[in-house]
Amino acid sequence: MLFWRVKPLDKILETAEKKALKRQLGGFQLTLLGIGAIIGTGIFVLTAEAGQKAGPAMMVAFVIAAIVCGLAALAYSELASMVPVSGSAYTYTYGVLGEAVAWVVGWALVLEYAVAAGAVSVGWSGYMNGLLASAGISLPDALKTGPMDGGSFNLLAFLIALVVTGLLVIGTSKSAKVNAVLVLIKIVALTVFIAIAVPAAKDANFQPFFPTGWGSPLGGIGVLGAAASIFFAYVGFDAVSTAAEETRNPNRNIPIGLIGSLLVCTVFYLLVGYGAVGAIGSQPMMNAAGGAIHPGTPELAAACVGSDALVCSKEPLAHVLRVMGFAGVGNAIGLAAALALPSVILMMIYGQTRIFFTMSRDGLLPAFLSRVHPKFHTPHVVTLITGVFVALFAALFPVGILADISNSGTLFAFMAVSAAVLILRRRDPGRRRPFRTPMAWVICPLAIAGCLLLFVNLSMYTIGLFVGWSIVGLVVYALYGYRNSDLGRGLTAAEGGPTVAPEPPFHEGPQA
Repeated sequence: MLFWRVKPLDKILETAEKKALKRQLGGFQLTLLGIGAIIGTGIFVLTAEAGQKAGPAMMVAFVIAAIVCGLAALAYSELASMVPVSGSAYTYTYGVLGEAVAWVVGWALVLEYAVAAGAVSVGWSGYMNGLLASAGISLPDALKTGPMDGGSFNLLAFLIALVVTGLLVIGTSKSAKVNAVLVLIKIVALTVFIAIAVPAAKDANFQPFFPTGWGSPLGGIGVLGAAASIFFAYVGFDAVSTAAEETRNPNRNIPIGLIGSLLVCTVFYLLVGYGAVGAIGSQPMMNAAGGAIHPGTPELAAACVGSDALVCSKEPLAHVLRVMGFAGVGNAIGLAAALALPSVILMMIYGQTRIFFTMSRDGLLPAFLSRVHPKFHTPHVVTLITGVFVALFAALFPVGILADISNSGTLFAFMAVSAAVLILRRRDPGRRRPFRTPMAWVICPLAIAGCLLLFVNLSMYTIGLFVGWSIVGLVVYALYGYRNSDLGRGLTAAEGGPTVAPEPPFHEGPQA
């Protein structure tokens, strides 16, 4: 059947060995990669938006998003340790739920990674334009933003995406070393912010704590609406699992990277959120009817003219310190953000290329996308194509609702992974599981329910885009992937089918 063309897990591992990436990352590097992807987007870009949706209760939204991510991380850890290859949720779904569902998941992950990379590139350009302006240097307005933001071409966003792409082509280990320095900068900057803002917190700034309530389905406002947006800030732990094929001792190191990075980042998020709210407040801007104005709209931009409110700032942490009278430190925080956000872009593009690489290796995308560079041992073709796409995307579009669009794909993928853990427990209970999800029959259903709760609290517009994107993906699959996949052409046996002889080794570069 079309929707149950399952690729055996043993065959997934065998295929990976034919076109393998070099194993060179340890547990510490993976944790840093996860921290690099997680810390940045939510704190440096989305804090103001979360405040506009939930007010001081955005701290509750951080906790809700972290709990849902933690549940999903436990499911990811089991599958990543069992199937330590590139591809993340796409690969796991292929081995359990079948090819068509795996294709939809892989297609949805484009929203998670490529859209996110473009969004963070735009956020980085905002910080950099501000820093350049403070130094007396200013680009023409037409080159500061894309056409939907009043400009013509966001030059800095375009360039940073290309620079990060070049780093990834050169090599994973080199990228990880640069990322480690950027992670250190972020941690120092956030620690300084916490040390200044937390002691200055005032109880009055937390009142009222729930100005917008819990929210309602498809509304995108309230605590759950904020949690659905903030979820964007935690997707880095998923990117860690895409590095499984390039990890030494993945059975041990993948769970360390997934859960360790999530725990570290959650602590930072709560402390920074408490400091930002407590120091200057974060009450949302309301419309004439008494409801919170949706972020990223002309109405909110008009309401924010001349306002020093946290929810109006494009650089919220630097803004908090400037309002408190620490302008110099605030500028330093802005500089740290400008230096650190490229690590988030790096992990987003990295995750996207590894998923496309794996889909190509399975025949669902053209074979040339899975070529490995003979010198750098990286999938250079798909990296360059993805990087150019992200750069153009960042140059032409605003941040707007990109975070929510990205979340729609992420939440769908997390639900698929959690379901796959339970199905595999029934179908193949004897398979070795180096990491077992504790209380799987409780944790995984809770993860699915949590993801579904956040999904329905995205805006109706965002959910509509996700449905439209999925339909386009199914058309592409029907026209190309269904006929050209290895399973479809009989090059790989489906679950329960006959085994086949391995293909000749891949000769484009040295093998791991």
